[in-house]
Amino acid sequence: MSSSLIEAVDVKAPVSVSWTLWNDVERWPSFLSHVKHVKRIDGQRFAWQLALPGADKEFVAELAEVIPEERIAWHTTQGVEHAGVVTFHRLSDTTSRVTLQIEYDPKGFVEHVGALTNLDSTLANYDLGQFKNMAEREAAKGHGQA
Repeated sequence: MSSSLIEAVDVKAPVSVSWTLWNDVERWPSFLSHVKHVKRIDGQRFAWQLALPGADKEFVAELAEVIPEERIAWHTTQGVEHAGVVTFHRLSDTTSRVTLQIEYDPKGFVEHVGALTNLDSTLANYDLGQFKNMAEREAAKGHGQA
């Protein structure tokens, strides 16, 4: 793996809300703009379809570690080579920090340009913003029902 990115977002939602959204892997396309589809193969493996600028990708990823309300780590077993981890940090009873770290091996011209120009980080920041909006809406719904 030759490239990496680390991005974080503070969310006005408890860790439990942030965790619940990320733990549902099949829901990732709703906040990760480049993910077209995620389908569960079994308890640990998922088939992914990505739509990236200039290239569509498919791969199988396996959950490597799941610690409730702390971290979700994965790595690919087929297709593109990458690994990642999302960690959840309690900032207060109503605020959490979600950190995304991805290690990957860019293949082809478009992926190398993305890594060199920080387009990958820009995309990750956008996606974390989408996640933040979704988590904050979920937290507000939960708060309204209490």
